[in-house]
Amino acid sequence: MATIPTQAHPSLAVPFSATTDFTILASHCENFAETLIESHDPTLKMALCGRINTCLTLLQPTLLEPIPPYLVESLTVDTLPATTPRFEPECMELCRYCLAITQTLSGLGFASETEKHLSCLLYELINYFAAEMKAPRWLRTADGVKFIDEVTA
Repeated sequence: MATIPTQAHPSLAVPFSATTDFTILASHCENFAETLIESHDPTLKMALCGRINTCLTLLQPTLLEPIPPYLVESLTVDTLPATTPRFEPECMELCRYCLAITQTLSGLGFASETEKHLSCLLYELINYFAAEMKAPRWLRTADGVKFIDEVTA
């Protein structure tokens, strides 16, 4: 009997490696997490979790390294950003996330509602994480380029 090939989701074909810029890896994480919460296919969900895990694993050892000089310009702005990345779920969602994590940690398993809430938490956390990774860090001022934290402190 012949096996009918299934078409893979386009996001599973996105190439990346240890040499991929951290801003691009963060964007990939956002895209994978968004697809994860929109998917109903368990196989695709598992594959997307694997892709997120791989991206985060590649990012983790580089988080405390200096930003490469070729990325400095893309993370430098002329005016302070109007918004900064924030993790601000509504109180009901935050409570659901906490309950879902507590239930999972207690070994109660994954009920469909719990899986949904954990997927949403993962999505929120990854979006926050990615926004932090891609946020500008420097501001051009009359006195030269300064860290944004120095200007806003």
